[in-house]
Amino acid sequence: MTLGFSVDELLPKARGGGVLKMGLAKLDEGDWLQPEPDLAARAAGFAAYPEGTHHTPEGEAPGAELAAMLGLEGGLLEAARAHHEDMCLLTLRPGEDQYRLVGAAVAWPSDWNPADKMGLPLRALHAPIQGYEEQLASGVDHFMSKLKPGAIYGRCNWFIAATGDRRWVAEPPEQAFADVTPENAGETLFVRSERQTLRRLPETGAILFTIGIYVSPLGKLSRENIARLAVAVEGLLEGEGDRRGADAYARALTTFAASL
Repeated sequence: MTLGFSVDELLPKARGGGVLKMGLAKLDEGDWLQPEPDLAARAAGFAAYPEGTHHTPEGEAPGAELAAMLGLEGGLLEAARAHHEDMCLLTLRPGEDQYRLVGAAVAWPSDWNPADKMGLPLRALHAPIQGYEEQLASGVDHFMSKLKPGAIYGRCNWFIAATGDRRWVAEPPEQAFADVTPENAGETLFVRSERQTLRRLPETGAILFTIGIYVSPLGKLSRENIARLAVAVEGLLEGEGDRRGADAYARALTTFAASL
């Protein structure tokens, strides 16, 4: 199965709302990473955000293994610079049952800073996500513990942003979406999708988490996807809509969708 490599391709496979689910699909090797990445854009992204690269001593060996697996010299940063995807490494410490973030090379993060997350276990990493602990944490922990080398799984999500920049730093919603109206929503609202994959590195046993960022103006999407988003925005979990700032853009988005 493939997830695709654009917002229009990813949206039909993303969760629309309601109960949180991992929503994983098993991928073939050829569908793992985006072919022919824009390496100039990657270099510019890392140059503009040097704080996006962090690792602990525990991340050094997995980073070197990853680079070698991809036919590169170096470590995690070199692997991420040579591909479209941001990359994170997670390892399991002796005596623990939750994987911890031990390395990150992210040029285009979705409103997070590796320095704030380094060394944290999975449940702490996902603490800002409404419903994660109650609905998803146990399933994620079980999946990570059972993931075998060679298997690749992928999923995708979506956010509404007020910028088309790939590196997204969220502003207060009432400020970010202040100029959005039903008439201009097609140009002022941007749909951001993360294409995420998971696989275990065979030698170190670390888990590689990749995040491919795709952004599109709302009005450039297919009519089917715009309608899908309008329904999803109305059905966000209580609290999740607050985290996503939905109140600041929902009326403009749904009215725009209804006008098509």
